Amino acid sequence: MRSIWKGAISFGLVSVPVKVYSATEDHDLKLHQVHDKDKGRIRYQRKCEVCGETVEYGDIDKAYEEGGRTVVLTDEDLESLPVERSREIEVVEFVPDSQIDPMLFEKSYYLEPEKIGAKPYQLLRRTLEQTELTAVVKFALRQKTRLGALRVRGDVMVLQALLWQDEVREAEFPILSEDVKISDKELKMSSSLVESLSTDFTPDQFTDEYQQQLRQLVEAKLEQGEAVDTEATFGEAPEEGEGAEVLDLMEALRRSVESRRKASKGAKEGEEKETTAEKPAAKKRTRSAG
Repeated sequence: MRSIWKGAISFGLVSVPVKVYSATEDHDLKLHQVHDKDKGRIRYQRKCEVCGETVEYGDIDKAYEEGGRTVVLTDEDLESLPVERSREIEVVEFVPDSQIDPMLFEKSYYLEPEKIGAKPYQLLRRTLEQTELTAVVKFALRQKTRLGALRVRGDVMVLQALLWQDEVREAEFPILSEDVKISDKELKMSSSLVESLSTDFTPDQFTDEYQQQLRQLVEAKLEQGEAVDTEATFGEAPEEGEGAEVLDLMEALRRSVESRRKASKGAKEGEEKETTAEKPAAKKRTRSAG
């Protein structure tokens, strides 16, 4: 990985020099646009409305318009802002982990300590770990002042950029204020379904099926050309309207719980069969050893 920024965590009089790395990446297959008739690549050009010329990125400035007046802001203007010049990740407070609404989470960054900052880095990491607190920080990155959450993930500290509170829209849906009657029986059945699906979260068991199928389609087209048989590649598509049976809420919950019980029972029986099959083999190996 290549660091995208260098700075220092500061809390009190302690300073921890760190390098910042993007902690996430996009795994989507990169697609571009082409003309459907001749497959020519479609490219977007940056044209000036005044002179009509195509403009290079290096010749583009930012601007703000208000009341018919335009204010142009050059890169030099933006870099002159005191906050933008700062290389400090300032700790402003420590809060319980549970108090930060996940809705605020934005992009995540790994923090690697510089050699001279290894000890204070580990000290802060262990302190956060033991106290189960998250450090709320302020920092500037890529021409934007940001609020962040500094927390521990394994052996590394992670800086998670947060949205500002006014960037989160309020949910104003009148239907949510309507009185809805839920019976004890419905609540009990719903709780049973939730309990049957409850487990520990293991993110590596989930896969992006759309991207897998997209790659499968691309590979099939590379092998077979445009006349690819999608049914042979993905199987026959279900007919429209299939599975559109309308059930009332209680019946849907009852069937869901029953389905989960059967699935759980089948999985348990499968495990028992595997265990039973392994035992004779183990005995046989023991006798051979004797």
